[in-house]
Amino acid sequence: MKFTRKQSKQRRHRRIRGKVFGSSERPRLAVYRSNENIYAQVIDDTTHRTLATASSIEPELKSKLSSGSNQQASAEVGKTLAARALEKGINQVVFDRGGNLYHGRVKALADAAREGGLNF
Repeated sequence: MKFTRKQSKQRRHRRIRGKVFGSSERPRLAVYRSNENIYAQVIDDTTHRTLATASSIEPELKSKLSSGSNQQASAEVGKTLAARALEKGINQVVFDRGGNLYHGRVKALADAAREGGLNF
């Protein structure tokens, strides 16, 4: 059976979410990548709360970026998210790539978050 790109992504995402769970000690860093922008959240799955967010549509980031859909934008979002998470005392996270391949924009965000001080 042949799957479409969307179906393949959904299958990967379900498989990842079966294994990745964010706790209060080690929340989940979830990434959503659209064609135009990239979004990231730090989520505590036990209390179902979002602890920190960053995205390329925020006015302070959007003014710095030429586009919200390139690796430079992803790196800025990763740095911003890491800084916000560290402010709240979060330095250990579990990375959830959201069914995306660990490559390009998703990898750039992850690397920038690591440089910003998050451990995963």
